[in-house]
Amino acid sequence: MFLSIDAGNSNIVFSFYNPSSKSWTNEFRVETRRDLTELELEQKVGLFLMENGIRSQAISKVGISSVVPEINKTLELFSRKFLGIDPYLISGRSYARLPVSTSRPDEIGSDLMCNVMAAYHRYRTSCIIVDFGTALTFTVVDDHGMVLGVNIAPGIKTAIRSLSSSTSKLPEVVLEVPDSAIGQNTIHSIQAGIIFGYVGLVNGMLDAIIEELDYTPQVIATGGLSHFLPKLQRRFDHVDRNLTVEGIRLITEMNTGDQK
Repeated sequence: MFLSIDAGNSNIVFSFYNPSSKSWTNEFRVETRRDLTELELEQKVGLFLMENGIRSQAISKVGISSVVPEINKTLELFSRKFLGIDPYLISGRSYARLPVSTSRPDEIGSDLMCNVMAAYHRYRTSCIIVDFGTALTFTVVDDHGMVLGVNIAPGIKTAIRSLSSSTSKLPEVVLEVPDSAIGQNTIHSIQAGIIFGYVGLVNGMLDAIIEELDYTPQVIATGGLSHFLPKLQRRFDHVDRNLTVEGIRLITEMNTGDQK
């Protein structure tokens, strides 16, 4: 079994891949904290494994993508101490062996390169990858797997928290799709503004990118909130919540001599 650890600014996602069924079978999330210890991870992940009937001995390889350098040592220690496995930490040096490439390997986030790797491996064509995470990102890839560029905007939850923390009378609201685009009360107004605003943002960004490219690539959505904007579904050719973790698996295997 392969364990993919995707450490983002909001959550650390532990995803388990079964090579027999060739599928991602389980997922567990831990809030990202800079003071997180390997002992805390051992307790949390250990309980999850026990509740889901997964033996730690069944895990044979661990790949890590992290955009939070402060916790990298903790993640590596967790893997070595709890699982007895020396993990593979993806970095700019990892991309030389891949069929995809970027002109700025030390600047682009490893999560974005994992998205690129998984998308290109699966579809082998030019694409725009829209990742709905802490940040909303648009990664543009050509037919040869070269990253042409990345656009970054605040993510949906980030925008809601920012609105609440920067104003004295606007609360932080639950992320729900409102029935109407016209707000009827404070909570509804925020939900309508954020949700329908993001629909416009994504549509506008895609239109601008495609116009500049002068051709229409595949549009692939991923991230924990990629399913949350139903009015955008027609803009996406594919929605794949496992894109990042699949990329972690592929990059790890291509750099450790186990390409499958």
